[in-house]
Amino acid sequence: MHRVALSAPDDFDGWRAAARRLAVAGVDPADVHWQVGDTPADLFAADPLPPEPLRAAFSVPRAFVDLAESAILHSDAERFALLYALLVQVRDRPGAMEDKADPLLRRIDGLAKAVRRDIHKMRAFVRFREVEADGHTRFVAWFEPDHHIVRANAGFFVRRFAAMRWSILTPDISIHWDAQTLSEGPGASRADAPEGDPVEALWKGYYAAIFNPARLKTGAMLSEMPKKYWRNLPEAALIPDLIAGAQAREAAMIATTPLPEKPRKPTPSQTPPVQRGNVAPVWAAIREEAMVCTRCPLYQDATQTVFGEGPLDAPLLFIGEQPGDQEDLAGRPFVGPAGQLFDQALEQAGVDRAAAYVTNAVKHFKFERRGKRRLHQSPDAGEIQACRWWLGQEIDLVRPRLIVALGASAARAMLGKAVTISRSRGAAIPLESGAEGWVTVHPSYLLRLPDEGRRAEERARFVDELRRIGQRVAELT
Repeated sequence: MHRVALSAPDDFDGWRAAARRLAVAGVDPADVHWQVGDTPADLFAADPLPPEPLRAAFSVPRAFVDLAESAILHSDAERFALLYALLVQVRDRPGAMEDKADPLLRRIDGLAKAVRRDIHKMRAFVRFREVEADGHTRFVAWFEPDHHIVRANAGFFVRRFAAMRWSILTPDISIHWDAQTLSEGPGASRADAPEGDPVEALWKGYYAAIFNPARLKTGAMLSEMPKKYWRNLPEAALIPDLIAGAQAREAAMIATTPLPEKPRKPTPSQTPPVQRGNVAPVWAAIREEAMVCTRCPLYQDATQTVFGEGPLDAPLLFIGEQPGDQEDLAGRPFVGPAGQLFDQALEQAGVDRAAAYVTNAVKHFKFERRGKRRLHQSPDAGEIQACRWWLGQEIDLVRPRLIVALGASAARAMLGKAVTISRSRGAAIPLESGAEGWVTVHPSYLLRLPDEGRRAEERARFVDELRRIGQRVAELT
């Protein structure tokens, strides 16, 4: 029996080095005891490790390394043994990582998913409180992770809050950043973290102001923000009362909304979510919040969030699918090749882009890297759903009379379900917001058509649709 003592619960490098030596020597997973620290947990597990191999006797796919780096952060005491067993399996059967029905692979994949979720929760729910120490301002946060993710997550907070002096305290380890150097310290207790600061009153006011009782879904909220995190969030103190009063507030909103005559045109008589004079600062606050969005994994590789732009009282709102390579770098929607074609088509149709609000269904660039190139990948249903919250905020603030979905992903975001472009194209669709919805192709579709004649035909059809949309906007206003 071989005993492997790792230096820390998240010691991936130590595990990898030991696992490599054991696997090359052909040691059976049942003959290895893994532990953290030097205290022997098994008096008979004292056989020395095999010697370090002079060269690697086998290789593993990158997918295994990525999976192991995440799964090893889990709190499951069996994670090291499970990963070594999978390593031996991959050594003997190179295609093992493709067998999604394999119970061992599925279990480890479940560990990795739980770790990624915990990392996401830490990034979403850490709240810094301002304190004064030794004449310097410092920001301190308390968090209780489910898994050993603190070191792995430190780089995110260093990048996000590079100019701040901050500390994140957790039960097992604390990390500190002095705007130049990252350091570690021992675990702490909740009592070591401050209870609040003056800024929290402003944050609570903002949170209460944007709360929309008509959009409340308690089950979904608890799924995304379990109660265990509430005590760390200043705004969470408001949640019970906001939930309790949601039904009454929604009834009041309905009662004060004039009943429209049929047929009707969408009018600004509906009760707005905020006073029109406050739209600009609220939009700016929501955009700033979106800049640090972690609602789906796309933020990890994208350069930045690409939020919508345009007049906040625009009668026409266009929804694209997602930023492309140039939009991701510029931080603005529709500035790449598809955006240039879009501008040309709008000009031909007599529609002023400057008078329209332009945004995307998904705010981060999804891509596959091919050498130095980043090739566009379509967002999936989960990513579209995660971003619908931001799109809903934009629509609530702008309150357009007509909304145009450019492409299938945009149509799904607008309608909340998958639709076929060919069946939905060119017809008005009533929306819950009171606006009128239209569906057409995305300009990138025109760029991808290989046949020049077909491309000219489809472009002419697209321009004609934009012309009809412009005329319809004029009728509605």
